[in-house]
Amino acid sequence: MRFIPRSLRFLMLIVLAIGIITACTSAPSKVSPTQSEDCYRVTHAMGETCVPSQPKRVVILDSTTLEYAIALGVKPIGAPLSDEFSLQLKQDLTGIENIGSAGEPSLEKILALQPDLIIGGDYYQTIYSQSSQIAPTILFKFEHSGQWKNVFMQVAQMLRKTEIAKQVMSDYDKRLDQFKQKMGERLKQTEVSVVRIYPDSINLYLKESFCGTILQDAGLLRPEAQNISAAEAKKRFNNEIQVSISRELLHQADGDVMFIWTGENTPEANQQAQKKLVELKSDPLWQKLNVVQQNKVHQVPTYWIGSGTIAANLVIDDLFKYLIKSSES
Repeated sequence: MRFIPRSLRFLMLIVLAIGIITACTSAPSKVSPTQSEDCYRVTHAMGETCVPSQPKRVVILDSTTLEYAIALGVKPIGAPLSDEFSLQLKQDLTGIENIGSAGEPSLEKILALQPDLIIGGDYYQTIYSQSSQIAPTILFKFEHSGQWKNVFMQVAQMLRKTEIAKQVMSDYDKRLDQFKQKMGERLKQTEVSVVRIYPDSINLYLKESFCGTILQDAGLLRPEAQNISAAEAKKRFNNEIQVSISRELLHQADGDVMFIWTGENTPEANQQAQKKLVELKSDPLWQKLNVVQQNKVHQVPTYWIGSGTIAANLVIDDLFKYLIKSSES
């Protein structure tokens, strides 16, 4: 049998699928005004797309969008899955087909699922022309994790789930109100440091990072070196949410309480980051930190660098656990 290149096979699959879809008169990604009752127009990062009014077979391109979809009550038929995502966010992903790794979804697997809607962040612009031939595709803008609340509401609006999103955020606010009441006077007396250990660096997470916005909403103070806005951080460090420090600047990581984590995309990188943390703990400059001497350093999972409401609520769980319950025991 003659060998057919994979790229050609994929192109043939797309052509075949489009032909079948056209023959079966299923809803196309672009419709005329006379078909507007079957879809509604959404403006997004790549222009305008007509989204099915009641999509049944939704495919998600990345874990950030997957978290948004789950929070909005949308169960996709396909998404990039990982055991870490399921464990970290404590979600049952049974019934969702794995379409590949985050950043590299398989278009062939997506095509085979015959979706009626595809959703993802605007970092998937490179595959938009292909995905939009498979099904209507919407890509939302997401510059950095500190924008998570605005992006969540935008995605909810695109999916006509605004009322659900408002309730989710209302529940988030209520939990933080409870936290503030429990903290009382300690709220304005507690500086919270947030540190991430990479295999080759020590980073401080700043005021408008994902976790930084939650700490702001909780009414907690941040150390001066970490209390920097996204705009200022972009100007000074070319990074809106974090900055690397040398061991000589470890004092900038000090505080009344510290939350620290490692977390990389591969097991090897994770091991290297953990090794870096072990080395750091034996450093005399680390041991001089007040937060270390007071035994107020708490290692937390990587949902602290999340980007959605599920991760945000897990961060709030940690605030209750380490700042409320630990002080009551």
